[in-house]
Amino acid sequence: MNMSNLSSPAEIVASYVDIGAKKAANVIWKLFLLGILAGFLIGMGAAVANTSVHSISNASAARIISGLLFPFGLGIVILIGAELFTGNCMIPISVLERKASMRGMLKNWLFVYLGNLTGGLLLAIGCAYSGQFNYSDGGLAVHTIKVAASKCAISFGSGIVLGILCNLLVCLGVLCSLSAKDAAGRIMGAYIPVAFFVICGFEHCVANMYYIPAGLFANAIPQYAEKAVAAGVNVEALTWGNFLAGNLLPVTIGNILGGVALGSLLWACYIKKSKNESSS
Repeated sequence: MNMSNLSSPAEIVASYVDIGAKKAANVIWKLFLLGILAGFLIGMGAAVANTSVHSISNASAARIISGLLFPFGLGIVILIGAELFTGNCMIPISVLERKASMRGMLKNWLFVYLGNLTGGLLLAIGCAYSGQFNYSDGGLAVHTIKVAASKCAISFGSGIVLGILCNLLVCLGVLCSLSAKDAAGRIMGAYIPVAFFVICGFEHCVANMYYIPAGLFANAIPQYAEKAVAAGVNVEALTWGNFLAGNLLPVTIGNILGGVALGSLLWACYIKKSKNESSS
């Protein structure tokens, strides 16, 4: 193995300090537009996963296939430099190093989040109203509605915990992608942790910005709604209120907690520790 192509853990965290500082200092319009791009790309991973597994009845097989396909969205986000809210939950590393301000971090979070939401909504609208959900005589629409309804039915506490677990893995993926200096290594570094979270069914707020609106838009189309009812899908929980307050809010809180916790832990282990040692 060519070890010159691999950064150490301390080098990875130090690299993110500079990256986070640049993210916090970026201008609002760039954050928003790059956020739209990331929301679209993560949503595309969700759309590909739904399309690929919609006719598979075996839950384990469907999870594995989704886990194999979904992570490429994050890989493209990383290579193209798009702005993803969940990965940016590690900007506290830069704040702790005093390379970024709290205000800059919150600005980044707000406008990237809004951009991610816009990108996911636009993709969901495009898929729902273009006929893309017509696969298998509307079977893809039924699956999309079912997935969205199940996400809207989780409890607030479960949303937080599943969000924490998800973003621990997503942020590890972002950091592992920084360990390599070539495109293949960066994609693989991001790929494995994200595949883990998808297979386990953890909750990612940006992915849900596609998954749930796609189901809501599909359910608003009469022929899709009729097929979902005929298939026995319980759509009682599938409302915009449950999307925003019942899923997106707790999952976002959990994603923030997971990213901040991981970033703070790694900062304490690899940066703060080295400073203390050098002064002793």
